[in-house]
Amino acid sequence: MDLRNAEIGETYIVEDIRTDDEELEKFLFSLGCYSGEPITVISHLKGGCVVSIKDGRYNIDNGIAESVIIG
Repeated sequence: MDLRNAEIGETYIVEDIRTDDEELEKFLFSLGCYSGEPITVISHLKGGCVVSIKDGRYNIDNGIAESVIIG
């Protein structure tokens, strides 16, 4: 399942980042979004979602959200 399908308020563990874009992978890593890390969806927006990673909140678009595989 990816972040677009996550339930609001639930904490998930990032299982994988599925992208061929090395810059996107580095960007997500800089936010603390990598395999084994917990992530919580705060809300879903029309073009993406707001997530909590570690101590930060980030607004990510649907293109990025579908790259983040959670379990």
